[in-house]
Parts: sequence; structure tokens; C-alpha cells
Amino acid sequence: MKKFIAFAALSSLLFSCGSSDKGELVGVRGKKWNPEKPYGMSLVPGGSFIMGKSDDDLASIGDAPTKTVTVRSFYMDETEITNSEYRQFVEWVKDSTIRTRLAILADEVGGGTPAAGGAKGGKKSGGSIADYAFNDADPAKMTPYDKYMYENYYSVGTDDDMYAGRKLNKKVKLAAGTAKYPDEYYTEVMDSMYIPVAESYNGLRTIDVSKLKFRYSWMDIGAAAKAKVGKRKEFIKTEQVEVYPDTTSWIKDFAYSYNEPMHNDYFWHQAYSDYPVVGVSWKQAKAFCAWRTLNKNTYIKSKKKKQDLINSFRLPTEAEWEYAARGGLESATYPWGGPYAKSDRGCFLANFKPNRGDYAADGALYTVEAKSFDPNGYNLYNMAGNVAEWTDSSYDAGAYEYVSTMNPNVPDTKNQRKVVRGGSWKDVSYYLQVSTRDFEYADTARSYIGFRTVQDYMGTQTTGNQPGQ
Repeated sequence: MKKFIAFAALSSLLFSCGSSDKGELVGVRGKKWNPEKPYGMSLVPGGSFIMGKSDDDLASIGDAPTKTVTVRSFYMDETEITNSEYRQFVEWVKDSTIRTRLAILADEVGGGTPAAGGAKGGKKSGGSIADYAFNDADPAKMTPYDKYMYENYYSVGTDDDMYAGRKLNKKVKLAAGTAKYPDEYYTEVMDSMYIPVAESYNGLRTIDVSKLKFRYSWMDIGAAAKAKVGKRKEFIKTEQVEVYPDTTSWIKDFAYSYNEPMHNDYFWHQAYSDYPVVGVSWKQAKAFCAWRTLNKNTYIKSKKKKQDLINSFRLPTEAEWEYAARGGLESATYPWGGPYAKSDRGCFLANFKPNRGDYAADGALYTVEAKSFDPNGYNLYNMAGNVAEWTDSSYDAGAYEYVSTMNPNVPDTKNQRKVVRGGSWKDVSYYLQVSTRDFEYADTARSYIGFRTVQDYMGTQTTGNQPGQ
């Protein structure tokens, strides 16, 4: 009987009247699509280039022999991710963490549903903890879909998160100060977010940054494609990452050195907002990419736009980074060409450590603003110097001998040595060369390593070395 019903349904679709295709094979078309340039990014047109050392390998490392490879088109951040941009991520995580704790406590104490009209348009803070309850606390106000999902999934949670899927109430503002805390339950939650009173000093009690964790999932498509058997869920990985930068890296990286001011102020003070974020591990950089994708797609869905969700932001592969750093120049030593790190007027062209340790010779003691010096041919700033940058690739000294010539990469999840490129404010000019390879461990944060993100270009018609270009 079920087979008959299915066949009848299929037949009704095949022979339905009023079809506009007139029985012809016209394909299934959606809404018209136009590429949207992501904010703060430049298009790096795909093409081929000679990857590897074009000059003598003075360090005799032997890990970058020349190899002609091709990469697809992608968008790349014009600058390194700045402190201000990364703070947006941290603030989002802090806001979500506080709201989640408020909603959970509202459930536990029987706070009920959000008060009717308690905060119209999100312009006022809540009158009690009940105003911060989960949005699905009142099943009567749910759509049929939300009610089904709540009853079958969200109300039972998952094995490791009993509140997974529950919707936070973000229309009610958080209290701006202790004087505006609505009740003792709200106060209890906020107290749990700060360091203990016994650990504060000078009358300053700050957020306990170890509480700021971002949780996300991703699918190991490479492992799934290679596996002969296995269910999809076996290849879905869940990560939970503490997002606050390791500001102590300014002190740990330099023994017998006074860098306390950078530790105290560099990340949070407005004076450094446009400087590149540092003290971020590879894992934190990956988490930022996942959040940036989530943040944009959440906005698209909230506006109910007739617009496809964006594809993911991610770290560049090692080959993509080198291709972008070259800026269209073939076999150049630096992003500006070379062979020197000075202009014809004797000015340094990047922020690094020249003259055997004279950090101030290039005009900066530490980092400089992310949009400093001249951009390269793809309008990318500081692809050499300032801060070194994480890539998505794992480091293998012999990788160039076996990687593919099409979009080469080494996505080895077991190899914790991740490729770092570009050199930094504390490096000599050798590390600024576009072909120089270096690495750091994925869970390590340094005061001289930051990152920038990329996003795949949808389509293949844009290339950087087509005839006539």
C-alpha cells in the first residue's frame, strides 16, 4: 500500500497540469545569485604560481623547493584580525555565557516565562531573572516547528549538554551596572562570572576569562571521504575553546624583559583597537572563524532575507597564504618584490627587527596598526612583518614533495605543528620572505602571532593569470 501511495504521489508530480516547463528539461533554478564581497576583504583571483624558495636557501632548511601549483579564487582579510574585531568575538561569547546562565537559573528557581512587556523592543533591562528565561519556556507561543523540535530534541538536550538547542532571550538588555541588577538571582549569576573577591586587588574585580568558552561543531570531510564505512555522526567533531587571548604571552615569550604594560593594556585598551590581536592559539583562531560564520548567517536568518547563507570563513592554507602574499608577483622575495626590505629612499617596507636587534629602526618597538605600510598587489596589508600568521596547514618539512599541484594542503589533524607565515615585529628579514616556512604548536599562543581569515569565492571564472590579464 505504501509503495502504491508513493508511486501515485510521484505520478501526480510528473503529470501535474499547469507546469511552466512545458515538459522540457529546463533544470531547477533558484533565486538569482550574485557574489557578495565580504566586509573588509579583497578578492584574490585564483591561478598558478611557483611556490617555494626563489632565492638561495641561506638557512639551509631545505623545506621549500620550488613547485608550480594552482589555487582557486578566495577572499582574504585585507588586514590581520585586530584587537577590536577579536573583542567583538569575546563580547559575544561573554553575552551568550551570561544569558545562558541566567536562563538556566530561571529554570531552576521556577522563574517562569519572560514577563509580558518587560522589555519592549529590547530597550530596557529585565525586572527579574524571569525576563531572561529561555524563549521556549512558554510552549503556547511556539510555532508548530519550534514546538516539535522542543518536545523531541531541545527539552531532552544531548548527552553532554542538557540545554543544547534552547533559544536565549536576547531582546532584554543585560544590566549596565551592579546598581541595576534586578534581583538576587541575577546577582548570583553575575557573581559567578567574576574572579573571587579574594583574588581581586586595587578595588578591581574583573571577569573570570576562563568562563568564556565557545562551543562549535565541524565535520571532518577528509576523513569521511576516505573512510570505507562509518556513520556521518562519527566524523562530526565538537570543540570547546577558551576564547580570551593569552595576554601573559608578552611576558613568557621574553625572559628577563619588562613587557608588563603590553600584558596589561594591549588587548583591551582602546589605544590598541586597530592593532593586530596576538596571544591567540591556532585553536582559538579556528574558533573565531566558526563564530564569524555563525554570526553572519544568524543575521541573514534573522532578517528573513531571500538570500543564501554564506559559506564558511576559515584560515588560509599555506599555499593560499603564499599566493596571496606574492600579490601577483612571480618569484619575488617579498610582497613588494625585493630583493631588499628598504625602499629606494631608505625607508623600511615592513615592521620587523632590522640591524641586528634595533627594533625601533623601522619606526615601531612592537606591533603597528593593522593597516600600516603599503598594501601588496591584492590590497593586502602587512603580509610581511608586524605579526606572523596562522595557516590551516600542518607543517611537514617534506610536504612540497607530495602535496597536490591543485589547491595543495596538509590537513593532518594528528599533526599539532601548524604552519606560520610572514614573520613578525621580532623577526629578522629572512622570516619576512614570502617563501619562508615556520611552525608553532596548535595550542600555543605567542605575542608575535596573529591571523587573518579567508572565504571561498563561489564560482571558478575569476583567475589571476588568464590571457590578456
